Amino acid sequence: MLTFLLWLILLMLCWPVALLALILYPIVWILMLPFRLVGVAVGGVFALLSAAIMLPARVFQRLGQTTPATGR
Repeated sequence: MLTFLLWLILLMLCWPVALLALILYPIVWILMLPFRLVGVAVGGVFALLSAAIMLPARVFQRLGQTTPATGR
């Protein structure tokens, strides 16, 4: 809603720039979409690598939490 109000103010002050922004926004969004997808993929790869690297530490931490009375 705030974005729409700002666009209306821009329309009143400088309508050619507002119309240009209205036309270019979908084009810029489409051009940025592949970069967002690559960012999601790279984030997933980093999460997978982090989980693989931290797995031995988690296993040893879990094994170190055993209580002598129960043996679990």
